[in-house]
Amino acid sequence: MQHQQAVQALSAMAHEGRLALFRYLVQSMTEMSAGDLATALAMPSSTLSFHLKALTQAGLVQARHEGRFMYYSPHRSALNELLVYLTENCCGGSGCPTTELGAGECSSAG
Repeated sequence: MQHQQAVQALSAMAHEGRLALFRYLVQSMTEMSAGDLATALAMPSSTLSFHLKALTQAGLVQARHEGRFMYYSPHRSALNELLVYLTENCCGGSGCPTTELGAGECSSAG
């Protein structure tokens, strides 16, 4: 992942509504229609559309058109690329002992 792509992804998630939407999609086991997302998140359709557009443009969400409906799912590989980008120099570039700690936890003491 390039620096600018990471900035765009992080910027897209730097809003309470978009972060909640993205987290909801990540937790979902299936793609979801815009209507189902609006209902689940108690979010007006116009607001939801705005947030989905930002997340899609950042490459974090993918959309699939079927008939009159749009279905959304997280772009999991993009999320993984972002996590790798953010942690690639963790612990001085020597890597984190993630097998001993929980995923995403770094040990500064080694």
